[in-house]
Amino acid sequence: MSTRAVLEVIALGAEDAVAAQAGGADRLELVTDMAADGLTPPVETFAAIRAAVDIDLRVMLRLADGFAAGDVDRLVRIAGELRAAGADQFVLGFLGPDGGVDLDAVERVVAELDGCAWTFHRAIDRAVDRDALRKQLADLPGLDAYLTAGSADGVDDGLPTLLREAALHGEPGYEQRVLVGGGLRLDHVPTLIAAGVDAFHIGGAARPGGWERPVSAEAVSEWRAVLDGA
Repeated sequence: MSTRAVLEVIALGAEDAVAAQAGGADRLELVTDMAADGLTPPVETFAAIRAAVDIDLRVMLRLADGFAAGDVDRLVRIAGELRAAGADQFVLGFLGPDGGVDLDAVERVVAELDGCAWTFHRAIDRAVDRDALRKQLADLPGLDAYLTAGSADGVDDGLPTLLREAALHGEPGYEQRVLVGGGLRLDHVPTLIAAGVDAFHIGGAARPGGWERPVSAEAVSEWRAVLDGA
């Protein structure tokens, strides 16, 4: 059985997607508007990317900067439109004003996904109680990963938390995969893999020229080589 670590790359369009797949990405996170840290892309963008590559695609469900759900009816409608267009994996995560998970919003959107796989994104890094959030979400259908840096300030600060949560894997609330992203660097990888982390998420690291430039297949290939050799 393969033990290859998962490499997920942010893609804004088909050009990014093709380069990421060529570099060895296993999966793409599809977003638009990185100035707002990644919002839901148009259905047309999803369709163009789906036609361009054959790796897994996880589509962001997020309407505005921040971690409030906002218009949940609209989120549900958009999720349904993406499902109708063929999307079958998603990324989402909403917090209430108290810093706890907005369970009503999450449950309403997840119901529309009808069992599709999904990631709870870095809202967990701004939750007041990560453990409580995990246990509240533990039984929701389709949840298979948490995208997290361990801290709102990135992997450097969050590394102890990531290592602790990796060690809890399989315990109640910790059955899901830890997908590390947010200030992730290549030098973090050996420590994380040694702790049992087997999924990594990159955005800016795949774009040496910055967000105004497309994904570099060469940059993704470098990550792929490090993950495969660690």
